[in-house]
Amino acid sequence: MASGDEGMLTLSIPMRVSPEPGAIEFLERYRMAENYAVDKILRLNIRSIKNAHRELYRELVEWFRLPSRTAIDCYRDALADAKAWRNNPRRGRRPRIKKLSMLLHPGTGYRIKDGYVEIIGGMRLRIIGWDRRYDEYENREARLVYRDGDMILWISKKIPKPEPYQPRDVVAVDINEKKIVYGDTKINKEIDTDIDRAHKWKLLAESLQRKYSSTRYQAWRRRRGILSRIRSHHRKARNILEDWVRKTSLKIVRLALRLQYAVAREDLTGLINSLRKIKNKDHRIRLMIMGYSRLGKWIDWQAMKRGAPIAIVDPSGTSSECPKCDSKELKEIRYRRLRCPRCGFEGDRDEIGKLNIRKRALKTLCISGGVLAPLTAPQMTDVNPNR
Repeated sequence: MASGDEGMLTLSIPMRVSPEPGAIEFLERYRMAENYAVDKILRLNIRSIKNAHRELYRELVEWFRLPSRTAIDCYRDALADAKAWRNNPRRGRRPRIKKLSMLLHPGTGYRIKDGYVEIIGGMRLRIIGWDRRYDEYENREARLVYRDGDMILWISKKIPKPEPYQPRDVVAVDINEKKIVYGDTKINKEIDTDIDRAHKWKLLAESLQRKYSSTRYQAWRRRRGILSRIRSHHRKARNILEDWVRKTSLKIVRLALRLQYAVAREDLTGLINSLRKIKNKDHRIRLMIMGYSRLGKWIDWQAMKRGAPIAIVDPSGTSSECPKCDSKELKEIRYRRLRCPRCGFEGDRDEIGKLNIRKRALKTLCISGGVLAPLTAPQMTDVNPNR
């Protein structure tokens, strides 16, 4: 994922490099130096780069043997970590950096030459592979990361933001726990979520935590093998949902591009606070690990990257309002199927939500239309395309 500014998009491009022992040792020294810098910044309440340079630069160079440019990047990294901790209303203990990663500047911190990445300090890492689609754009700040035996150099690049086209209609997206429904009045596509697979791995991790715990002592925290398995299970659950979110958002945006439609979704800001109030623990956990905001962000990003217009609408009442006559008195005639007593409109609860999102997006984007197809109109369906 990435951020965007006026007329430009910022991407992070992964470049896989060889994990040389010298680079791993350098990353370990950088991590120790950054932890030391974070502690001192918080202890002395340092808030500016000028004060951080005065208090930390010489120590990072002499004590931790960091090159001058790396020392500057290190205390800048530490300042950002300290600021994030200060701004967190639910902060606990002081932050402790555990991952092996290092901030690098182009030219002074790293450069790419003859199939190698040359890191400041004389290290050369062989390039194994990278995405060549963005080679024409300038390399900016990068971050070298080592995890699970792989070393990745994430390079930041700025590319021009595509100009949005004038949409003819809207692909509306209704997000639910079990499935995603998207389309317009004639197109109705469904994609099952991967929440069940992800939840299974989360339950395995929690069962290990309970097995190696007691009321007085949590043994799993001290046993490296068990702790590694628990972390692996949590990471598996997270990766399943991340992979599903990326593929699903791409399918939605590709449909919009093919039809020259805009993409519309509900505004899910603050949803996490509502989910925390659900009393059923199992249902609450499933909804929280689903990560609705994650899917929303990826839909926005894929649309922005390809020039598809985006509309974000108010979610209140989208599944309980008639999309044809705006009546709020829909009656449930059977499981998840509603009928309007005023105009006779009938449909699945998720499809009704999709149609109302489309209707609100048409108004937001000032697109003429919004008339529903007759109830007998043929429906294009595509069930479970992600399987």
